Amino acid sequence: MKAVVLRETGGPEQLEPTEVPEPAPGDGQVLLYVRAAGINFADVLVRQGRYPQPPELPTVLGTEVAGEVDGRRVMALPRDGGYAEVAAVDEELLVPLPDAASFEEGAAFLLTFLTAWIPLTRQVRVGAGSVVLVHAAAGGVGSAAVQVAKHLGARVVATASSEDKRGVALELGADEALGYDEFEEGVRADVVLDSVGGEVFERSFGVLKPLGTVVGIGFAGGWWKPLDPSPLVGRNLGLQGFYLGRLMRHRPDVVREAIREVVALWERGAVKPLVGATFPLEAAPEAHRLIEERRSVG
Repeated sequence: MKAVVLRETGGPEQLEPTEVPEPAPGDGQVLLYVRAAGINFADVLVRQGRYPQPPELPTVLGTEVAGEVDGRRVMALPRDGGYAEVAAVDEELLVPLPDAASFEEGAAFLLTFLTAWIPLTRQVRVGAGSVVLVHAAAGGVGSAAVQVAKHLGARVVATASSEDKRGVALELGADEALGYDEFEEGVRADVVLDSVGGEVFERSFGVLKPLGTVVGIGFAGGWWKPLDPSPLVGRNLGLQGFYLGRLMRHRPDVVREAIREVVALWERGAVKPLVGATFPLEAAPEAHRLIEERRSVG
């Protein structure tokens, strides 16, 4: 079968389209014939050698796919191997793809919407009157979070790096969109959902109202510095962290319940994944460049 193999860390050119044997499914797994695979920033970090829990090399990246199993249209979150024509997936985590959805939308849905939905419904309180600040709001998780927070009744303030991306966030339902040099003066938030990390993460605590919380979900803009808890205690602030991969291993019941909830929202038309671009399998290096150079949306 065709797959894209990462043999060494480095630039996008390290992604090698080639022929490899079909994977052998393990206990409780089935073979899924992949029609579309999502690319997430975590894939870029693995390829760059910056991911804190990297797989052994060589490997086939890809933890979000949509395709067919025994004639059924499904979505899934494989442990790896998504950049391929066939992937081994856990049968219990196969999710039916809504009838009106494309495979591309299916491959862009589960990881992003679960990463937005679970924190905003389990780790913080969001409802009518809440103000939610979503960083990187035109990206995969950000575009999902804007829609989820609006569905929950919040006023949503988005940040993004360009006028075009801020326009995307507004089209998705954000009430306001700001640049990263504007949000500290422009918003007071109950919740900040941050996938940027670095100094944006540090600055986000300054915009919280009392009892507000920052939820850290990624570090696309830089690793987190050690945090002194004393200002959090003194200002009645909170910090939460979210990592879907670990939650899938240790609390699969929570993930299964959340999957049912977000798929129901999608089927009702309350949310929809944003597919910013599509590429053939062999063009995976070009897709990585698009994301790495911050030119992608969704």
